[in-house]
Amino acid sequence: MSDAVGRGITVTEIAPMDQPIDTAPETTAAFVGRALRGPLNTPVLVHHFGEFRRRFGDAWSRSSLGPAVQQFFEHGGRNLYVIRVANSARGALICLAASGSALVLRTLEPGSSERIRAAVDYDGIDEENDSLFNLTLQRVDPANGYIVDQEIFRHLSYDEHAETFVGDMLFSSTMVTVEHPYPTHRPDRTTSSDSRFDPTWVGHVQDGTDGVELSDYDLVGSQKKNTGIFALEQAEHFDILYLPPRGKGVDTGPAAVLAAELYCRQRGAMLVVDPPGAWQSPADVIEGVRAFGYASPNMLSYYPRVYLRGDEAERVAGAALAGLLCKQDRSFGPWHSLDDESLGLNRKVRPVSVVSEDDAYALHRAGINVIEAASGGRARFNGSMTMARGSESYRVFRRLSVRRLCLRIINTIDQSTRWAVFEKPDFKLTERIRGQILTYFSCLADLGAFQNEFFVVDCDAGLCQRDDRLEHGITILLVFHPIGSPEPISFTIHQTVAGCRVASTAFAPVAENCA
Repeated sequence: MSDAVGRGITVTEIAPMDQPIDTAPETTAAFVGRALRGPLNTPVLVHHFGEFRRRFGDAWSRSSLGPAVQQFFEHGGRNLYVIRVANSARGALICLAASGSALVLRTLEPGSSERIRAAVDYDGIDEENDSLFNLTLQRVDPANGYIVDQEIFRHLSYDEHAETFVGDMLFSSTMVTVEHPYPTHRPDRTTSSDSRFDPTWVGHVQDGTDGVELSDYDLVGSQKKNTGIFALEQAEHFDILYLPPRGKGVDTGPAAVLAAELYCRQRGAMLVVDPPGAWQSPADVIEGVRAFGYASPNMLSYYPRVYLRGDEAERVAGAALAGLLCKQDRSFGPWHSLDDESLGLNRKVRPVSVVSEDDAYALHRAGINVIEAASGGRARFNGSMTMARGSESYRVFRRLSVRRLCLRIINTIDQSTRWAVFEKPDFKLTERIRGQILTYFSCLADLGAFQNEFFVVDCDAGLCQRDDRLEHGITILLVFHPIGSPEPISFTIHQTVAGCRVASTAFAPVAENCA
């Protein structure tokens, strides 16, 4: 797990050594989009739609993020990172009078619905000390007036040279920051009497703004600044990334999609891609996939779009697809096929058009899954394909179940063996790592993830006596035959203190010859 603490510092927990590897971790998705309020460029983990509404606000006509989150949880998702991005949004201003000057506070979370109020008192401060004050901040839910968060700072000073200078102390606040110019006196008391239990709250003198419509560049963000999709650098792990449409009738552009695919490839995750509104026929889809250059085993898409019962407006279903993948992993495992009848869409969802068998076959060849009506009135996905095409090296990963099983194995072993790079390199370490992974593979085989029980696990930890051992790390060789794959798969995991690197292995042992 990873949590952002302080200002940009990330703390990562390493799994305890020799612990059994979990065969069924909960799948985690990540959505990036616009919201009414909430922290910017910070992955916030939510577990149900009510939690999203409390933190990011209710449904908003200028954003598709809220409906996407609701769709995700309705279709079986449980763990979701929400990353709020904005374009030219501004935080509200609070001014606290200070004997002719003012302490000016700017809310950290921009938006017109952010409601922060402040109060100043001198409780517990010597009457002769005219530099110190106490500051209380409260975040109020604009819908019902309830207090949802509170911060109290005691014995602050307006003096820039003091140890408790307000500008420094509020660096730890999650609500406000101090604006220039700084006050020349301490803020006036805001209580209506001498009792600190009778505060007069000071609200905004200037409300925040929601900014303007997002661009693809806002979704992608900056790797250097950890904004947009790169805010996920603050998250230890995620399995699925989805970019809801930037606005009503506005598709996510190919530049953002391709940048997100590259990031997913680096993080070992899948990217869910919605079909653009202009793709009105299977021929449009096939031509569009080629024109945009979508060809990656880390991407999956579908056709057609959907209607909701009683509403004839076309909608995307990418969030529902992400939710179903989470449900599938929890119920069957990522090696299971997506087109199982038990993984149907919500009954209120129906496809915009009917796709013939010949067109469905052509779409599958292009790496596109088909939404079709099924028995019982529930639509479902026909096909379980990635968008891997055009490359012989990707051929084995055309099946979604094969690609996702490989990603699950790589990510899980990476997280579970990081401890090993800090251990003494000897043959005992080799056997500990092999034993841990072999037990994991045996469990996967028992669950039906492999074609057979012949797999290879090897490790060089006992052979590594180099002076640069920490940089060299350890190498783990894996060979196994996923269910649904036409051939065995082999790759190596290079684990070092600097991180994990994965490479395909061309000359690995043949699985059938290894018991």
